[in-house]
Amino acid sequence: MKKIFLLLISVFLLTGCGKVDKEKLVKEFVNRVESSKSYIANSNMEIYNGEDTFVYDIKVMYMDDDYYRVDMLNTLSNHKQVILRNEEEVYVVTPSLNKSYKFVSDWPYNSSQSYLLNSLVNDIKNEDNVSFTKEEKGYSLKVGVEYPNNPNLSYEMLYFDEDLNLNTVAVYDTEGIVAIKVVFNKVDYKANLSPNDFDVNNFVKENIDSADNENETEETASLEDVIYPLYIPANTYLKGKELVNTENGERVILTFNGEKNFVLIEETSVARDEFEIIPVYGDPLMLSNTVGALSTNSLSWSSDNVDYYLASNDLSTSEILSIADSLNVVNIVEEK
Repeated sequence: MKKIFLLLISVFLLTGCGKVDKEKLVKEFVNRVESSKSYIANSNMEIYNGEDTFVYDIKVMYMDDDYYRVDMLNTLSNHKQVILRNEEEVYVVTPSLNKSYKFVSDWPYNSSQSYLLNSLVNDIKNEDNVSFTKEEKGYSLKVGVEYPNNPNLSYEMLYFDEDLNLNTVAVYDTEGIVAIKVVFNKVDYKANLSPNDFDVNNFVKENIDSADNENETEETASLEDVIYPLYIPANTYLKGKELVNTENGERVILTFNGEKNFVLIEETSVARDEFEIIPVYGDPLMLSNTVGALSTNSLSWSSDNVDYYLASNDLSTSEILSIADSLNVVNIVEEK
């Protein structure tokens, strides 16, 4: 009788509530995220652009009623930006420049976001055929993604440990190559957040009191090098270059003509004396090394002490993204 009892216990442990399948994993993860009134998630993100890797420290703060705050630090350039959504608008704040873009946008709901738990839940819900795999030390889910501004991104793998905690997200391109990797270090599903944590005015106060602003301004007084895009659409060439002196420094205007006409403006980054908010009818766009402001036919961003503005009626959004990302590499373009 004792042997039969032990056998029944063994069968129960193998086949009962301890078994993890796709349904249990999905239910557990979705419940953890959706039942949280506010959470803080710390992660590291790597973005792969050709042979270059860009590394970010990310802190996500979320609170019910659509409050989001994403603190992003580019560890290579020490460039910090904050994506903020509160009851009013969506902002992308660059503290070192004392400025922010203000968007009329559905971010983060209009695109997949590999570092946002809520976005990962939405990806799972929007996927008709989630694939489940038992890994050596945990479990994984394969889910389709939706990146309207970067259709080259195809799917993501979500990796969980044996306790069903999410630890890694890897986003793959159409060729099956990892383009983005996010490693979650810590998630607090019971964070005590308030609306004040999502107030853009917090950054105004920080920058007014910061002595680093003056140093930043002095270091960026001149545009030492003109950066040319490594990627240019076929049958398009650099036709003109104009250098202009402004009150804040230098500005260069590059004009490209051919099948895909566009203008690229580069200007020295200068911290504002007063906090500046720039309205944009568009969306935040994640580049390899910064977050930009995308509108219908233009993109603005700051990187390595340079402000960029790219405009065209001929380029697609993916082409704009490719040109912007290619500016991470200095390239000499022959004028024709």
